[in-house]
Amino acid sequence: MFEGLIGFILVLVPLVLVLRLRNRVGLLERELGALRSLVLSGAVAAKPAVEEAKAVETQRPESTDMQEPSLLEAETPVAVEAPEAVSSDPQPVADSPWEQAAAASVPAETVAAKPDIETALGTRWAVWVGGVALALGGVFLVRYSIEAGYFGPAARLTLAALFGLVLIGGGEFIRRTGFKVPVQGAAAAYIPAILTAAGAFTLFGVVYAAYGVYGFLGPVPAFLLMGLIGVATIAASLVHGRALAGVGLLGSFVTPMLVDSQAPNVWALFGYLAIVLAATAVIARMRSWSFLMAAAFVGTGLWTLLYIGNAAALSVPAVLFMTLVSLALLLGVWLTRRAPFAVPGKPDAPSIAVAFLLALAAISLFIDSRAVSLLSPLGAAVLILAMVGGALYRGRALPLLHGAGAAVVLIYLRYVLGGVSPAVDTLVGGPAYLAMGDSLRWLGLLFGAVFPAAGFWSARRMVAEQPLLAANWSAWAVIAPFAVATCLWLGFGNIDRDLFYAAVMLVLALAFAAGGEWVARAEHPPLSGGVAVSIALGGAAVAAVVMLHMAFGSGLTTVFCGVLAAVPALATRQRAYPVLGWLSAALAVVVIGRIALDPTIVGADRLSTTPVFNWLLLGYGVPALAFLAAAWQLRRTADGRPRLIMEAATALLSLLTVAMLVRHAMNGGVITSSAPTLAEQAIYTLLALGSGGIMVSLDMRSPSSVLRYGSLGMGVVSAAFIAIQHFGLLNPLFTGESTGRIPVFNLLFLGYLLPAVAAAGLAWYARDKRPKWYSAMLAAMASLLVFAYATLSVRRLFKGEYIGSWAGLEPWETYSYSALWLIMGVGLLVAGVQMKSQVLRIASAALIVVSVAKVFLFDMSELEGVLRALSFIGLGAVLIGIGLFYQKLLTRAAR
Repeated sequence: MFEGLIGFILVLVPLVLVLRLRNRVGLLERELGALRSLVLSGAVAAKPAVEEAKAVETQRPESTDMQEPSLLEAETPVAVEAPEAVSSDPQPVADSPWEQAAAASVPAETVAAKPDIETALGTRWAVWVGGVALALGGVFLVRYSIEAGYFGPAARLTLAALFGLVLIGGGEFIRRTGFKVPVQGAAAAYIPAILTAAGAFTLFGVVYAAYGVYGFLGPVPAFLLMGLIGVATIAASLVHGRALAGVGLLGSFVTPMLVDSQAPNVWALFGYLAIVLAATAVIARMRSWSFLMAAAFVGTGLWTLLYIGNAAALSVPAVLFMTLVSLALLLGVWLTRRAPFAVPGKPDAPSIAVAFLLALAAISLFIDSRAVSLLSPLGAAVLILAMVGGALYRGRALPLLHGAGAAVVLIYLRYVLGGVSPAVDTLVGGPAYLAMGDSLRWLGLLFGAVFPAAGFWSARRMVAEQPLLAANWSAWAVIAPFAVATCLWLGFGNIDRDLFYAAVMLVLALAFAAGGEWVARAEHPPLSGGVAVSIALGGAAVAAVVMLHMAFGSGLTTVFCGVLAAVPALATRQRAYPVLGWLSAALAVVVIGRIALDPTIVGADRLSTTPVFNWLLLGYGVPALAFLAAAWQLRRTADGRPRLIMEAATALLSLLTVAMLVRHAMNGGVITSSAPTLAEQAIYTLLALGSGGIMVSLDMRSPSSVLRYGSLGMGVVSAAFIAIQHFGLLNPLFTGESTGRIPVFNLLFLGYLLPAVAAAGLAWYARDKRPKWYSAMLAAMASLLVFAYATLSVRRLFKGEYIGSWAGLEPWETYSYSALWLIMGVGLLVAGVQMKSQVLRIASAALIVVSVAKVFLFDMSELEGVLRALSFIGLGAVLIGIGLFYQKLLTRAAR
């Protein structure tokens, strides 16, 4: 006992001396402050004061042993501050007392210095460890008294409570004696706050021991006392800083877990949480402590979700009470006197926390299998509408809009997933959720009206000042009703054709277009077609496409989607919105994608065998004409990349129209087959060549390394297709595949002539736009394709539908090849001279060399009589003619 007293005196005496020294330092600082005020007012010249201070410093004797300054000297430097320039800009105010003290007491020289290990050990770590030691000391004191049996339970708890009060009183005493942070880096070790936190921790332990260990208190008194301690601790943070508020908040949220009851009252729990949340909101707003406010909302939200997940009988009014209280405190306390709109790039953490947790609560009310009545979905609807209203009321509460919209989408998407499988049913709530179908229909009508109305109204209100925020509102004005209508159609409607939901989607498309136009009139400058307007018009286009799918079969949907692609382009005659051209391009991609999924347009079983005049002509030809009209209109109004895309899509679909009609006609109405065929490969080759042309066009308009190398890659792939498949593996000369019964429009036309035209066109278009080898490669492939088409057509003329090599050769057929190749060689020579193409002239020379070799090596041995003579006569005449032709060219060049 005596040793403890001596230790207490050894601790107390230095503490008193330090406090007296701090008082004297504080007096000196006040005198220096008065002197500084005189200097700033002009009563005392600033320069002499500074010089005098420097003189005093120079007269101070220096240390001869070069020892480091003591900790006391490091903590309490004496210096005269030079007068600062008076600034009209308001200075930032510290949000906690220790930061204010540090700013007031630490000179500029000390602030600039880096804290060393001695300062850290003596000012921060010692205080932190000391605070923890004091808190644990109170606990160990109670434990020791229990084990030793010195006192009864009441006395032990009383002593522990007194110890906690002494700690709190000590912290308050030190704060009131003018405590200031002496050095930089010690602001986080504010002693009064640490002592107060240790005292609060001790009092929490005392109340819990009185309830849970000894039974002195019932659940209700213990609950109230622990809540009171938590709220008081939070209130004390006004003078001790945010760290103490965190301690009180943590204790307040842990209290309901520590206090058990045989008959828990949810209203008592939520009432208590509401009081804690309200106290925290007021204090956090006064100090602008965003993290504390967000933590309070998170704790309250987690308690709400924990109740929803574990309550035996869910009380929807209690859940609504707690969530709406959180929303009211966010809007009425935390976000008061703030900017009217959210600041882009600076999200409000409390608003995000409330939006996330309220959205989870709304979804949970639908998930809950215990509440299949209308009360649960109506409660969720009230919560969602309250979130939308909160976002309308406070501009900085924009996360509430995202939370409400996401909740609506997930709720209705979840209904679509119901019944897919037992695992999914378990995940989404089982049959109880499916029983809410009728309520979902009516609530869907409500959401489908509220989100567009609120979204477009807000977008129009802020589009001139905050276009990005307006885009957020416009996005949810489109996404939420579209998702609701689509999910209801998938859940209740007819997937194949449903005129009712098609009418609903048509109304949405018109509403989105009208909303976008209404917002555009409020833009600055008006009708500029910004992001918000683009989103609205994009939503209208998507809704229109879905409406066509709901109302019509696959064939008419493809045709009408193609026609729809021309509508935005035609609209550019009235509005210069940048998005209009891109909408046409997007619709073109949709049409091409739909054709890729079903090349027969209406399905193989419904496609007629009538050549040309069938669904292929409508499904491919009508969109191609619509794309052509869109490209023509965009060239005169908008231009740019969308016009290039529409032109490329027109060319691609035109080639596909011819190719598919030819394939349909030559295969008796069948255009799909599991076995690889030359006709199918020809379609792929045309697609590759068309894609290469599209990339070249886009790269010329807006240069891009991706487009440049992509176009080169597609050209190489096309050449590989031609060399490997057309000339080798799928060549009907080797496979024996039927070339079709029609004389001209047959497999040879599709497999060789059309790819030749496409390759030649790409080679011509890519001249001076791509490397020479690229155009030369494509031109060579086009020449070889023409050669193969002509040669195989001659063989078909002699052999009929099947031209396999096993059928042998006839004399007239052999002679026809020689004549054909010579004629083609001359034609290539003339074309090469006219077009000044060296590639064509070289191809002509190569073909004539092949003809000469055939005549001398093959015709001489295989042909007899007049055919052998005609072969040599024809070859000689052609060669002489070529010689005369070149001589005239050289003579003309010499002149």
